[in-house]
Amino acid sequence: MTKTRSLLGLLSALSSFNKILAMYFLGYDIGSSSIKAALVDASNLATVEVVHYPETEMDIIARQSGWAEQQPEVWWGNLIHATNKLFDKSKINKQEVVSIGISYQMHGLILLDKEQHVLRPAIIWCDSRAVGIGNQAFDDLGSEYCLRNLLNSPGNFTASKLKWVKDHEPELYEQIDSVLLPGDFINFKLTGELNTTVSGLSEGVFWDFKNNEISKSLMDFYGFDCSLIPNIVETIGLQGQLSAQAAEQLGLKKGTPVGYRAGDQPNNALSLNVLKPGEIAATGGTSGVVFGVTDELIYDNESRVNGFAHVNHRALDPRVGILLCINGAGIQYSWMRQMLAGSETSYNDLERMISSVPINSDGLMVFPFGNGAERMFQNQDIGSRVTHLNLNRHGKGHMFRASLEGIAFSFIYGIEILKEIGMDVSKIKVGNDNLFQSNVFAKTISSVLGCEIEMLNATGAVGAAKAGAVGAGIFQKIEEAVGAQTVVHTYAPSADASQHIAGYGTWKSELQNVLNSKREKVYSHEYHYRG
Repeated sequence: MTKTRSLLGLLSALSSFNKILAMYFLGYDIGSSSIKAALVDASNLATVEVVHYPETEMDIIARQSGWAEQQPEVWWGNLIHATNKLFDKSKINKQEVVSIGISYQMHGLILLDKEQHVLRPAIIWCDSRAVGIGNQAFDDLGSEYCLRNLLNSPGNFTASKLKWVKDHEPELYEQIDSVLLPGDFINFKLTGELNTTVSGLSEGVFWDFKNNEISKSLMDFYGFDCSLIPNIVETIGLQGQLSAQAAEQLGLKKGTPVGYRAGDQPNNALSLNVLKPGEIAATGGTSGVVFGVTDELIYDNESRVNGFAHVNHRALDPRVGILLCINGAGIQYSWMRQMLAGSETSYNDLERMISSVPINSDGLMVFPFGNGAERMFQNQDIGSRVTHLNLNRHGKGHMFRASLEGIAFSFIYGIEILKEIGMDVSKIKVGNDNLFQSNVFAKTISSVLGCEIEMLNATGAVGAAKAGAVGAGIFQKIEEAVGAQTVVHTYAPSADASQHIAGYGTWKSELQNVLNSKREKVYSHEYHYRG
């Protein structure tokens, strides 16, 4: 710690003296929409620049309903473009980068052959083709083993996607030499090293937490050879060094250490300094996520939330991230904006429009579950719906406010599951972007839960850049690298909290009716089928 601070103090002094020495940390965030890249100044941990590429969303290949694939080589090509854009904007010398960190979209599947060529498009996080495979594995392996050892049902995660390939593309499966997650692939392109992490294996539901090893039971059940899994390295630690080929493509120094790799949601938590038991992070993009940290191997008996190894997890000092994912979140609001206002209308314009609409939108309710099966409903797909629409009373402002309230209520519904399994929710940390910029959205959550929401000036690519410096040995502890963060805004429960609470009660009651109706239909179908 003393050596680290001395080094940073020296760097700061030298940097202020005509920039004699300058060092920067580089971070990447590999999303399904775009690649983000960020630069952090080593002398003061300030963010220099953040960019994304491409400007429009990357294509998702959907050859059948419920499928979602992307070409991994496209990620790499866009990462090169993002890197050039970052340094063009920042005017920083690429040779001054001293470490690299990677954040990436979780749950994807990339397959390489013996020549390390990509065998097929990546099956990404929002692909649902393997749901049935995972559900069958949950039944056959046994819920007790899956929950106690894997902390999850195999569900629609990476292991089940690999089993789908084995069953449906057997000739291709026989050519597989290495199974990678998206972050593993990007690290391979950067360093030439084929390796993975415990945090990554856990998000693919390959990891046995009880025995601290790759799950032999799952691998045997699915018929996988353990040799398909690359060597394991620390999540925060040396992933490899920039290869000559990657250095030439990116214009960076050969040998630059890559010091970190983690899925986007654990990385978002790290970026917000959510590392200790009891701390909670959230984000509200296309989908919504709440990520709570615990030091116990806990799980939900109904597998409505998922437990993954956090970035600082150790077998003898567990740090598990309990992740709640809500597919239908920001996508509902963006759809409503597009349909009723058009993309030229900003979200700030919408916020002003709904400010005159009362809490609970004069009885109008929106259920934002139109983006596929919801894990917190045990993989039921109940669809998006608008109820109690009064054509004489409700206008566009009501629709927009009801959408935000409905998304907020869906977060609250999910957070109640976290509380059921013993997590305390007194404060939630969020980044300065997406749905949490809406006062209506954030105030609704804060008021119903009776908690504070603390908005910080943090982004995933910046967090990855700082964590990469830790893995490269520039810092000894991640807390030093994350540093003091700027609180942009704090939301506290509203004086009208009772109205929000009443509105949620009504919304939840209607939701329960929908879920009961769905279950009755499934039961009726099974009864007649078996009869």
